[in-house]
Amino acid sequence: MLRTTIAGSLPKPEWLAEPNMLWAPWKGSGQALAAAKRDATLLWLKRQEDAGIDIVTDGEQSRQHFVHGFLERIAGIDFDNKVEMGIRNDRYKAMVPVVTGPLRLIDRVHAVEAGVARAHTGRTLKFTLPGPMTLVDTIADTHYGDKVALAMAFADLLNQEARALEADGIDVIQFDEPAFNVYMDEVATWGIRALERAAAGLRCTTAVHICYGYGIKANIDWKGSLGAEWRQYEQIFPVLAASAIDQVSLECRNAKVPLRLLGLLAGKDVLVGVIDVATDVVETPEQVAGVIADALAYVPADRLFPCTNCGMAPMSVDVAAAKLVALGQGTALARQRLGG
Repeated sequence: MLRTTIAGSLPKPEWLAEPNMLWAPWKGSGQALAAAKRDATLLWLKRQEDAGIDIVTDGEQSRQHFVHGFLERIAGIDFDNKVEMGIRNDRYKAMVPVVTGPLRLIDRVHAVEAGVARAHTGRTLKFTLPGPMTLVDTIADTHYGDKVALAMAFADLLNQEARALEADGIDVIQFDEPAFNVYMDEVATWGIRALERAAAGLRCTTAVHICYGYGIKANIDWKGSLGAEWRQYEQIFPVLAASAIDQVSLECRNAKVPLRLLGLLAGKDVLVGVIDVATDVVETPEQVAGVIADALAYVPADRLFPCTNCGMAPMSVDVAAAKLVALGQGTALARQRLGG
């Protein structure tokens, strides 16, 4: 009951990469960099365990970016001639690689980091992958000429890697789909279909993470424009409830999401964001327990998993570590109030 987890990413130590930023440049190369990535993964596994996190992740310590860490191992993509493109319905601009030919995996994408994490924790282990719609929204295309066709091509590659991760001993595979909160109509017409194709045949637990983005200025400004209530979830939750995906991860802490919308996910495990990643203010256990109590009005206790709103990659290591402790302590308080 009330098993804790995180959305996925954690900040990189300053000896691994430049701190407090996305796309942080690596501080090393070759075998030294590989060893630093391994050591950072082990550090965050220990910190998660010490904080009382029940379902841990590798913290994405081997990836500069949650999308491009996957794209880098795919043939048919030109990284040398990037183009500028609007991301998330032009919320911000980014230089992105270009699909120039048929997509195929060059080899395994995440075998090394999954193996390291699995060998060094006995806890339930989650691994994150970008979802098909978010991949399509984060890359230019001169080959397929159709978003749905490109999404299905990505879904097939994701499924190939996900099945291999399951064989590596991963217990939960989560697909990150922030684009689901932007293109809500397309979620119903092809987004869910692509997501289910990515998860097809998996016997492990499957999850999808749908948030309002990292705590960066572009996302904070966008959220400030969404009005008194954020109702994007209202359109996509009924479709997700009817899907084959087991778990849905979402944003609640300091969000303007009407909590009654959680009732639209009946039958699913709900990873409730009780930690705000858009502020360095560390939650108190009482605040964490309060969000959990509010969510319990709409989600059964055996299906509620206290979580972070989103990844914590751009945060400082110290703040992220303190927020993990708050997550563990606040959930312990909520369990105590429930009687066990």
